[in-house]
Amino acid sequence: MQKRTLGTSSLTISEIGLGCMSLPKDYTAAKPIVFEALAQGITYFDTADLYDFGANEEIVGKLVKGERHNLTIATKVGNRFTKGEDGWHWDASPAYIEQAVQDSLRRLGTDYIDLYQLHGGTIDDDFDAIIEVFERLKKAGTIRAYGISSIRPNVIERFLPSATAASIMMQYSLLDRQPEEFFDFIEAQGTSVVTRGTLAKGLLTNEWQQRAQAYGSYTEEEIQLTLQQLKEIYRDIHALALAFNLQHSAIASTVIGASKTAQLTETIQAYERAQHITDLTQANALTQLQRYSAHR
Repeated sequence: MQKRTLGTSSLTISEIGLGCMSLPKDYTAAKPIVFEALAQGITYFDTADLYDFGANEEIVGKLVKGERHNLTIATKVGNRFTKGEDGWHWDASPAYIEQAVQDSLRRLGTDYIDLYQLHGGTIDDDFDAIIEVFERLKKAGTIRAYGISSIRPNVIERFLPSATAASIMMQYSLLDRQPEEFFDFIEAQGTSVVTRGTLAKGLLTNEWQQRAQAYGSYTEEEIQLTLQQLKEIYRDIHALALAFNLQHSAIASTVIGASKTAQLTETIQAYERAQHITDLTQANALTQLQRYSAHR
């Protein structure tokens, strides 16, 4: 498992990260998945306070406790909830961030968070105040670095130049190439992209024929045609999906979820095969280069 540096931070993370949102809610069921990730050299674990209303952080914290010093744990803040109650609402106020980070530390069973991410954001947020509290937490050693998870161009363009953000998490894949127009801008800010949605709900695996359906700007017919063409050229859709994302210097890691150990194993094997895919010219030519239309 190769590693890349996250932005201009001191964090070095595995090219494949484990998206913990997909983990089973039961500790015993989640254990073999996390342990397999550790055994395969995955050092980047992405969770959020909102996932299972904090229970996901608790499970992750317990399972990685013995390897904590070797890992990068990323979590998120901004979606405020009360445990035991339905629903949540957006709260990116400094007071709430100060409270939420302490709650995440407790649930994760650690005294610092490697990467603390704003879990969304709107153009109406007070980004100066948000960045100020992140910087204060960083200076105190409560967090090692911070970032944002967003696909909103107006938020990205406002947040990154004012921050020392290590990362931005974005949905990106062969079938959703909208973030590409911002890669140069993101790199220029000293920030790395961490991708989610890399396998496009399973469409970008070798089970794509069973899953073929409309996705994003693609009709079902376009999906079938595009993936069939890619299969004929590259033979391995799963490996291609990983190679495509990791070709970009802006991208530090691609986060893949797994609810079963077999799913994680398939991704690791595809990652190994992806090392042999070096010419992505036709993948670029056969897929749509879209642009964000909202929040501009």
